[in-house]
Amino acid sequence: MQASAATLSSSPAFGTPVHPFPANDGRRPLPPPAFKPAIATILPILLPPPTLRPLAFRTFTKKHNLTLTSSALQALASFIGRHCGSGWREEGLGEKVLEEVARMWKAADGAAIVEDGEKLKTFLHTLEGCMSGGRVLPAKTGASGLRSSDLSRPPPSLEREGSSFGLSELRVDSPAPVDEEQFEDCNKDPRSWLKVVSAFRQPRLTFNIDKKHFLTVEKPVTPFPSPSHKTALFRERYNIIHQRLQRNPAFQAPSLSTGHAPLRRTGSAITEQQFFKLTPISNLLGRGGSTHLLLGMLAVAPTGTLAINDLSGSISLNLQHATSMQADAEPYFCPGMIVLVDGVYEEDWAGAGSSGLGNTQGVGGSIGGRFVAFQIGVPPVEQRNLSLGINVSAGDVGGAFGWTDFLGQGSERSIGTRMRKIENRVIGPDAALGISRRRMVMLASVTLDQPTTLAALRKILEQYSAAENLPSSFVLMGDFSSKAAMAGAGTGSIEYKELFNDLAAVLADFPSLLRSCTWVFVPGDNDPWASSFSAGAGTIIPREGIPDLFTSRIKRAFATAKSEAGPTSKKDEIDGEAIWTSNPTRLTVFGPAHEIVVFRDNISARFRRNAVRVGQSVTVDPASTNSERRPSQTNDDGDIEMSGALPEPADESLHTSIEREDQDGTASSRLAAAINTATAAENLAVQAAKRLILSVLPQSTLSPFPLATRPVHWDHGPSALSLYPLPHTLVLADPEMPQFTLTYEGCHVVNPGRLVESAGSGPGRRRTKAQWIEYDIYTKRGVGREVWVG
Repeated sequence: MQASAATLSSSPAFGTPVHPFPANDGRRPLPPPAFKPAIATILPILLPPPTLRPLAFRTFTKKHNLTLTSSALQALASFIGRHCGSGWREEGLGEKVLEEVARMWKAADGAAIVEDGEKLKTFLHTLEGCMSGGRVLPAKTGASGLRSSDLSRPPPSLEREGSSFGLSELRVDSPAPVDEEQFEDCNKDPRSWLKVVSAFRQPRLTFNIDKKHFLTVEKPVTPFPSPSHKTALFRERYNIIHQRLQRNPAFQAPSLSTGHAPLRRTGSAITEQQFFKLTPISNLLGRGGSTHLLLGMLAVAPTGTLAINDLSGSISLNLQHATSMQADAEPYFCPGMIVLVDGVYEEDWAGAGSSGLGNTQGVGGSIGGRFVAFQIGVPPVEQRNLSLGINVSAGDVGGAFGWTDFLGQGSERSIGTRMRKIENRVIGPDAALGISRRRMVMLASVTLDQPTTLAALRKILEQYSAAENLPSSFVLMGDFSSKAAMAGAGTGSIEYKELFNDLAAVLADFPSLLRSCTWVFVPGDNDPWASSFSAGAGTIIPREGIPDLFTSRIKRAFATAKSEAGPTSKKDEIDGEAIWTSNPTRLTVFGPAHEIVVFRDNISARFRRNAVRVGQSVTVDPASTNSERRPSQTNDDGDIEMSGALPEPADESLHTSIEREDQDGTASSRLAAAINTATAAENLAVQAAKRLILSVLPQSTLSPFPLATRPVHWDHGPSALSLYPLPHTLVLADPEMPQFTLTYEGCHVVNPGRLVESAGSGPGRRRTKAQWIEYDIYTKRGVGREVWVG
């Protein structure tokens, strides 16, 4: 009985096995249970977006300088509530998810505003497969052990033009530092990092005032765009300058202020104040006799009077008593320019403007009365670092438009730091090449139909060909014909082709330069095809490069120079090439680390022809014996003549004549007079250059004129002609201006001048000199060079 009791039953009712489990005596572990959940159970919750907003603001805005839209916040709240559950706050699961999404967004070179779209959905779908128990597993972040930046990286483009940067080996779209192995794989020839961006291949961007960010224009370019594109052309310029002023400290109200301090004057100058406040033109109604500061575009009203326009309205402008705000040099003020005007509004209660809105009966119409200006000036310029939000004051602060890719070569925030490190390794002071390949030669007004031009060009090439270190590139700017090609009475198609045949004959004598340098050709207004219907007038910009029909002989010269040298054995050796680009065009060296804008135009003459009178139109001549007032060196527009009024500089023949008259005791006086004349000419040239720079850079465009004065392509104009953010170097090839190199707000502006410059006529003064700019790619500064031809 006891034995039967010890034996366990194996009946189905009890469910006991025939052979019982052995007792665990500690010598071996117990087997694992038959079922164990491998993934922690997460119960989804409904997470309202307002509850997640404070955490998202700290992660995206405070830490990563990103802005979340409402739709994106809703998508993130739904994702975190579904995958993190109730532990999103206590266990910090939601913050880790937001941090990973922000990193993926920035690694993919996303915009500063995070929107709910295909890109965000792709990131969340990728992140969903990397989560376990509401946590992002570090070992599984991405597929096959890749980083989140690798997952979010867009596929490489297969339609890149020109030579490649070699970025596939460097993976420059990741902000990681450059290590030694990656640097050894990159090309050490600076020409391999030079990229010519045509105006028609540049990304088309538009500034959205609601999102306060640049967006890509998706509409295709058509030869007959809608009339609304013409209005958007000027609205785009106004919006960029307006947002630039809003970020200027002088136009921001202080945080701790008891009230707004009005504009106070001492005489005609504005005294120091707390901040400036812009007034829309439509807000002038009913505020007669009050002082205001307007930002608008100068225009000529249908009645023939001067007016100022903004997005809210238009009003007649009186500049009779106005003075310039810029004390250094007074810029030109032409219709089409956006200016700041400080003055008093005077209402007109009689006549057509008695209704207060003119004849249009709308806010966008002409406001009755007039605005009497006491001061007029151009908007202040914003430096490139401030526009891109990098290297400001004490460090890297982010923000602004650093993540925007303006040229299609990568944004500053994504690859700028890395490109600058590569730049230091390739052409820096400690580079193996030193300064041998840092020079870029810039020549303007290469008029090939003048015999002295080819002689001057040969003289310049002989100097660089005989030098030990060859330059990296040559930039030749038109007009390549002194007369409009194929315009009837000008140069015909056969004659124009012969001009480049003569140029090819000169270049063929320097095969080393053709094999080792990059040659960039920028056309002018007299070059085809645009010259065939312009007849020498200003053509529409941007304009395409010179057609291949006329440049075949030059291409043959490059091929011949390459074949004579034979195959090269150097790894980093790159063959020379000729690039025929647009006008204007942009050159990038090491991506966004160095941007050069090249523009060939007679812009100074256009400013002088269209400038309006500011202040008194006549001045008193102290040399006059009578008391009547007469104009002093003014043109038909009332502006001071700059071209043609510069004294001719003294040359060697003048010094020779001075030495011969040393016996008469008059050499010292003549030498002093010659030095004073040369100094006066130099001062006038510098003042003219400053005036031109102050008229172009604050406008953030290369053509601040009406379309009747300078035609602009409506679709390509806003991006191709934009100077925002400021480039590192601006090349204004203007033959009617003297050669200069000046830096303003971090932008180095150079003018190579006319290639062949006559030193004057007369006994002993029939000499001709060639002048050009030698530009250092590393220091981003140019130096004027000249050589006597004959």
